[in-house]
Amino acid sequence: MDVRRADERYPGGDPAAGIETRHAFSFGPHYDPGNLRFGALIACNEERLAPGAGFDEHPHSHTEIVTWVVEGELTHRDSRGHERRVRPGDVQRLSSAAGVRHVERNDGSGPLTFVQMWLAPLEPGGEPAYDLVRGIADPTPYAVPEAGAMLHVRRLAAGERTAVPDGAYVHVHVVRGEVRLGDGELGPGDAARITDARDLELLAGAGGAEVLVWEMAARSNG
Repeated sequence: MDVRRADERYPGGDPAAGIETRHAFSFGPHYDPGNLRFGALIACNEERLAPGAGFDEHPHSHTEIVTWVVEGELTHRDSRGHERRVRPGDVQRLSSAAGVRHVERNDGSGPLTFVQMWLAPLEPGGEPAYDLVRGIADPTPYAVPEAGAMLHVRRLAAGERTAVPDGAYVHVHVVRGEVRLGDGELGPGDAARITDARDLELLAGAGGAEVLVWEMAARSNG
């Protein structure tokens, strides 16, 4: 188990434009050859957008982009004609495949916080696709078969326990609250990268917790 703390993330974005980003993996000018990916996961970005701020139209390809809104409302528009408002509890996925362009903005009056996770597909190319699941339930995993991955959302009450899925690669990201995992404690923004996960569980702290868990199949770890 490799624990990565919130304060170890690479700072990014454009604070002067109301965009604050914290990168968990090597990203842009913060190149770290020893931190390129874990399983299928190649990015886990914590994004904060001030009202009116956002990312202008930009391209993606050969990437599965999954977004989880923590606070506020995200406006998404893409070159395939999709325009949606993504809210807390929703899971959004943009399969960029051979190529797509999109815009992400905070068109609301309050702050926007979201976690965006990028996964490498098993095979490049294909047709771009978009999916939005409103109000996903905790027991319902969200499958990304193109990347051999499954997202588990866990919103835990104080003192509640939940099993961590067994898997070749498991990535645990704490959105809010505190949890115990094995012999360690994880707080907001902390993450654990677990290889060959077996018989692990999460225990929520006194204030409860919200956790995103990726279960990923065996593949090259790059």
